[in-house]
Amino acid sequence: MNEKIYSLDLKHQDTVVPFAIRSMEEIDALQGGITDRPHRHNYYSVIWSHTATGKHIIDFKEYPILPNHIFFVSPFQVHQVNTNPSPTGIVILFTTEFLQKNSIREDFISNLRLFRESDETPPLPINEPMSIQLDLFAKGMKDAFESTDDLRFDTIGAYLKLFLIACNGHCSLFPDTNPQSLEVGRSLIKRFKEEVEMHFHEWHQVKEYASELNVTPSYLNELVKSNINQSAKEYIQHRLVLEAKRMSLFTSKSSKEIGFDLGFEDPSHFSKFFKTTSGHSLQEFKEMLST
Repeated sequence: MNEKIYSLDLKHQDTVVPFAIRSMEEIDALQGGITDRPHRHNYYSVIWSHTATGKHIIDFKEYPILPNHIFFVSPFQVHQVNTNPSPTGIVILFTTEFLQKNSIREDFISNLRLFRESDETPPLPINEPMSIQLDLFAKGMKDAFESTDDLRFDTIGAYLKLFLIACNGHCSLFPDTNPQSLEVGRSLIKRFKEEVEMHFHEWHQVKEYASELNVTPSYLNELVKSNINQSAKEYIQHRLVLEAKRMSLFTSKSSKEIGFDLGFEDPSHFSKFFKTTSGHSLQEFKEMLST
């Protein structure tokens, strides 16, 4: 089945590699304008539109593709890129293993305000001075990627880190709005999100996470609400619905089986929860995807 590079494995000259960089025009020419399909990867994707327009659907939420905007997609997020004819831009793909092998700390990505595992993932707008700076880093990555130098991946790693640090320094996606509680709040919210990723299949209540984090449920709700504009309860519910949608798209499991995997012993309870939270049934969601 032919699909665009956004859904292909990391390859270079028919060899699987931990990093790849391609121009959007090269992708469009190779694939002949074939429409991208919903898919997910086990690696990170950075999609920088120079002049490309269209739409980018990430975890079932649609964002416009606009010139001089950059998308950051985390592993296992479901996404679909549909561009208008003759797009220009850059696509950068890299694995967690690539970061580790090039001496980039494990928490480097998680400390950035760029990648989100399950939150909203809007694109980062960039201005002309920033574009010039990022273009130098991207060119360095591309030149090294196409070389045969023994240290090419070390070079790529250095340029990639500079590229992401520069993006993070200009990041306007998730601004810090409360300086007084910045450090404590950032650390606690990070731990809360990590706990949700580990336990959402079994823990559905705010009090379970609050107990693990040694805070009260009301404090956790208020802190999360003030920083990400949704309560801790809403965040947990969103994560459950998102996983149900992902499972419905990438497995053949029934609604009952999906609900059971997500910690709902009563199928009717799961069906009611999904419809109340998302506004439609799981079957209606699958039908919408197929139209």
